[in-house]
Amino acid sequence: MLTLGRAHTRGGRLRSRLAFALGTAALAASMAIAPLGAQAQNQSGQGTPASDKVDTLGAIKARGYFICGVAGDRPGFSFPDSKGVMQGLDADICRSVAAAIFGDPEKIRFTSLTSLTRFPALQSGEVDMLARFTTWTLTREASLGLDVASVYFYDGQGFMVKKSLGVKSALELDGATVCVTQGSTSEANMVDFFRAHNLALKPIVIEKVEQVRDALANNRCDAYTNDSSLLGSLKLSMGPAGDEYILLPDIISKEPLGAFVRKGDQRFFDIVRWTYIAMLTAEEGGITKTNIDTFRKTRDPQNQRFVGETGDLGAALGLDPQWAVNVVKAVGNTAELWDRTIASLGIQRGVNRLAKDGGLQYAPPMR
Repeated sequence: MLTLGRAHTRGGRLRSRLAFALGTAALAASMAIAPLGAQAQNQSGQGTPASDKVDTLGAIKARGYFICGVAGDRPGFSFPDSKGVMQGLDADICRSVAAAIFGDPEKIRFTSLTSLTRFPALQSGEVDMLARFTTWTLTREASLGLDVASVYFYDGQGFMVKKSLGVKSALELDGATVCVTQGSTSEANMVDFFRAHNLALKPIVIEKVEQVRDALANNRCDAYTNDSSLLGSLKLSMGPAGDEYILLPDIISKEPLGAFVRKGDQRFFDIVRWTYIAMLTAEEGGITKTNIDTFRKTRDPQNQRFVGETGDLGAALGLDPQWAVNVVKAVGNTAELWDRTIASLGIQRGVNRLAKDGGLQYAPPMR
């Protein structure tokens, strides 16, 4: 099982020491490559904030369905099943919003986006929301005209290497060729880590996960770095070949992954935020997909409000009084969501547990 922790002590170094090739012609390889200068600040679409006068909810209702941006190629997060139905954590975060708005999680369309196209797609209105394991950072929030409505997964960046390399820690990757995803926070984090530990690095920047698989299979990369959850997802998607790789224990960054929306639409921001809070509240109260109707007879005032028996929390959001019930019936509470999606990757819930269980997830009061 993969756990999130701190970097281990330094082991031996690889024999070959390669000079840092930061933003130089050395990045030119036989795959999609971008300069390291395009780090966190240049996240495709910076400087093109969305309009301050938008009515996302009205547009969604008029259209008749919700459009959500995902990756579409990550098992555990967003990946089509044998029937072509998108499954995973990101996909169900999207479905929860559709359920809150329409009472029907299937009134949704998924748009598959790369790390380079995700922000322009949201800024332009091509998608209503982005749930594509995207990290919440200062520059993204301040420069792109976007807001993070909820953080639904606390992750950290790690490394995946071939077992045959004999490496036990990222501190042993001195002189290594490391593949990294273009347009991600992983680029800057990787450079910071190697520089801080005085390790030589040869980076190869790649756009698509298919190219990562090819690069690893053809020994173009000694290691691949990304969010640890995505490394687990990639390893799983490789089938039997994934057994040739291990995830190193080192975690070199904080990666709060969130649901992104356009700035300037407070109501839709609130809908996305409180939809996730509803799932947290359900877990805190022991409310599940299967037992939620039994809570209609509860004497607990908080649970009465949650299931819409008293008050009308939906009115403040422009939603049906049963919106929270519809969300839980569609995707379950946060524990059910985790068990159905991320558990298959062999990742312990860790800091993603409820605060009462030692985690970081905490639901503000719904009243």
